[in-house]
Formats: sequence, C-alpha cells, structure tokens
Amino acid sequence: MEMLVFLKGLVIGFSIAAPVGPIGVLVIKRTLGQGRIYGIMSGVGAASADAVYGLIAGLGLTFITNFFIGQQFWFHLAGGAFLCYLGIKIAISEATENPVRVQGQHLLGAYSSVFLLTLTNPMTILSFVGIFSGLGLTQANEGSVVTLVLGVFMGSGIWWLFLCFVVGLFKDMLKKQILIWINRLSGLILFLFGIYSFWGLLR
Repeated sequence: MEMLVFLKGLVIGFSIAAPVGPIGVLVIKRTLGQGRIYGIMSGVGAASADAVYGLIAGLGLTFITNFFIGQQFWFHLAGGAFLCYLGIKIAISEATENPVRVQGQHLLGAYSSVFLLTLTNPMTILSFVGIFSGLGLTQANEGSVVTLVLGVFMGSGIWWLFLCFVVGLFKDMLKKQILIWINRLSGLILFLFGIYSFWGLLR
C-alpha cells in the first residue's frame, strides 16, 4: 500500500516538474554555463519546493493554502522582479566553455534561489490540491503523506537529473560564441517570464 502511494507521488512529482517554464530555462542555462552539478542543485531546489507544496496539500492544511493564494499578488510581484533581474544578469554575463570551479556557497545559492523562486508561484499548490483530491490523497494518515511527499520529491528530482544529464551531453559540443547567444536568449526568455508575471497582476 505504501509503495503504491510512493509511486503515485513519484508520477505526480515528475509530471509537475516536467513542463518547461522559467525554472526549466534557468536549470538548462546553469547546466550549460556552470556545469551539471549547478544544474542539479538548482533542480533539487525546485524539487524541494514541490515537496513543501505537496506536504501542505497532502495534510489538507487549508489555512496555509489560503495564505499562499491570498498573498499571490506579492508572490507574483517578487517572482516577476527576480525573474527580470536574473534575465538581465544572465543576458549580460560572460560565457565560458569551461564550467566554473564548484564552491559550496555557490551550490547553496543555486539551490536556495530556485527553491524560493519556485515558492513564488502559489498556483503550484492548487495543482497539488487538485491532483491529490482527484486521487483521494488529501488528509491521509501522516505516514502515507510522508511517503507521498517523498515520492513527489523523488519524481521531481528524477526529472531534473534527467534534464541536466541530457543538457550536459551538449555542453562539450558548444563553442563560446554559441554559449554567448544562449546566455542572451535564455536571459531574454527569463525576462519575458518576469514581464508576464507582472502582466498577470494587472489583469
């Protein structure tokens, strides 16, 4: 029974992480520019945020859900501003064919920045609530919820590992000039995601 719950969480985590959005663009950029380990740590940050939202949905903590939804204006504002900042920073950054040296504080920054950025999208929690409700997984016993959330984390993590591995295969084929254009393009995409987030506040 617990294995079935874990597998459900695995599928849910993978399916929520897989659609390419601003987080996917950022992870791809970091994998190409800084190496697989940076991309993976960024992906783990996203998976951790998915697990947090999954835990809230699984425990049926409606007061926390309502808080995130009630404050979505400020979350969208913060997320949009951060995306615009990242977009500009990436677009004007120097490209290199050799990944930078791995340092602990940089890896922590890669993890925390994506973790917080993922949390600024409160609509994600509605996705979990809808999926969990449809599968009858809300307000289960605490042991099952922990198993479910572990599955969500692993499923999301598997997607990010897969993405970073595949993108990393192309790293050696790309020359500096191509990486410069990838920086500009990914920076522009992230900036436009930020503008779109702002636009959502005006509607």
